[in-house]
Amino acid sequence: MKFNAEAIKLGDNINTDFIISGRYKFAITDMKELAKHIMEDIDPAFPSKIKPGVSVIVAGSNFGMGSSREQAPLVIRESGIVAVLAKSFARIFYRNGFNIGLPLIEADTSGIDEKDSLSIDLDAGILRNLTKNSESGIKPFPAFMQTLLGEGGLVNYYKRHGGFRV
Repeated sequence: MKFNAEAIKLGDNINTDFIISGRYKFAITDMKELAKHIMEDIDPAFPSKIKPGVSVIVAGSNFGMGSSREQAPLVIRESGIVAVLAKSFARIFYRNGFNIGLPLIEADTSGIDEKDSLSIDLDAGILRNLTKNSESGIKPFPAFMQTLLGEGGLVNYYKRHGGFRV
């Protein structure tokens, strides 16, 4: 899996209530509507920065900490963001992200700035910052995880194949 993207930069310890405020967890159930409120508590302009199918979130350590609500990765995917790059992820968020087919990529994000143009090659484990003409490694995904991402996540894989044959 290879793709080009543009960075939307965030910091460390982005919790699930920052991703989608807890005040919406029962008030709005439609994911498209909920996605309009992504990150609004830390950056009210965040939704306007998203270029659907192109934008990636670039964050620091411990992205997705907090509750185990699947709304957080679902809202990220629904907003049009294609992946999240971070130095590290909260374990349950990482699992929820892959369950729904959202690529969560562990990388050194310290050299990436807002709006940097990136090239991400999950097969080769390479992250290129095209803006800064630099390259670094990313933690590669095992083949079965790439298969799951290609199918849109664990849930979709199971629905399509009626079991696990990876």
